[in-house]
Amino acid sequence: MQLKWTAVALAALALVACGKKEEAAAPAAPAPTAAAPAPAAPPADALVVKIGHVAPTSGAIAHLGKDNEFGARMAIEDLNAKGMKIGDKVAKFELLAEDDAADPKQGTAVAQKLVDSKVNGVVGHLNSGTTIPASKLYSDAGIPQISPSATNPKYTRQGFKTTFRVVADDTQLGGTLGKYAVETLKGKNIAVIDDRTAYGQGVAEEFEKAAKAAGGTIVGHEFTTDKSTDFNAILTKLKGAQPDILFFGGMDAVGGPMLKQVKQLGMNVKFMGGDGLCTGELAKLAGDAIGEDMVVCAEAGGVDGDFKAPLEAWKTKFKEKNGVDVQIYAPYVYDAVQVLAAAMAKAGSADPEKYLPEVGKVQYNGLTGPIAFDEKGDIKNGALTLYTYKNGARTQIAVVR
Repeated sequence: MQLKWTAVALAALALVACGKKEEAAAPAAPAPTAAAPAPAAPPADALVVKIGHVAPTSGAIAHLGKDNEFGARMAIEDLNAKGMKIGDKVAKFELLAEDDAADPKQGTAVAQKLVDSKVNGVVGHLNSGTTIPASKLYSDAGIPQISPSATNPKYTRQGFKTTFRVVADDTQLGGTLGKYAVETLKGKNIAVIDDRTAYGQGVAEEFEKAAKAAGGTIVGHEFTTDKSTDFNAILTKLKGAQPDILFFGGMDAVGGPMLKQVKQLGMNVKFMGGDGLCTGELAKLAGDAIGEDMVVCAEAGGVDGDFKAPLEAWKTKFKEKNGVDVQIYAPYVYDAVQVLAAAMAKAGSADPEKYLPEVGKVQYNGLTGPIAFDEKGDIKNGALTLYTYKNGARTQIAVVR
């Protein structure tokens, strides 16, 4: 990811890991108010629009998948409450939510299920490793697909006209972190571990390239899996190379336990990672091994200026409705659903063949900032946000574009 620096308002995400809640003083009892009226039911001849959503809602990173699904459900509810018209008919949006368990085989299976169900559009998948193989099925069926979180560059470089993403990719993400490791953190000897997934390997490779270009030395590159729990062998090997920075390409469910073993081995390193690591849940998974300013990570996304207040208000609404704070990508899922709907409205049709051209031309101001796509389907001028952890809470360092 090659970049300009901006600002983001996602620090509240860290509270989910700690289970913290601000408590206000008890106010005086308010006067009773009438219950809000239920939204009007769509007319009998409403145009039914099926939006597919796929994320891992089971398994080690189910907390991230559920976060995404909550965002999709809120978008569907808001669209239906507005009584949006597509052509001359009021649209009734329906969400077809599927669980891919972050597994490529299950990902293609549920993608085929959505194709067979004749969905009008798809938001997902969460992981690059499931998004990329599923994208061919959607492309063959001509169904527009917007990923809110898959960052592997390959996703939008397959020549498919149906693939879009609303976050920056690993070229920017890994590239920013690699440069930051050398130029800001003054890392000289850098070790790398990746989990061999499409995401983990991709972001690690981009990090390594950027770190080398900035003058850093890669003293070792080891591999694990996205289901591993014991890292002592590879960490011991890397410890012998005396790195001052350790980069992990993978998700928080593996990064948390890895941090604990880094501490147990007495490795004095800055621990770095991409957006899969950069969650509120990481502090909970790592416990006291999270340290103070020890972890530096980047999230693919961020807002500034006039977009900050609306995003914060939406995140408050999200917690009131779902009982948890936003983890990472729920706002991007929300925006992805809205972008599909906006393209349908512009085309006057929910037929994928008719509205697909409008997705590529969209100019949409969402919760997460301005959304427009380049010729590959990548978001233009995508933002990144750098974080560290202080007192067990994720704390923003800077924002880049």
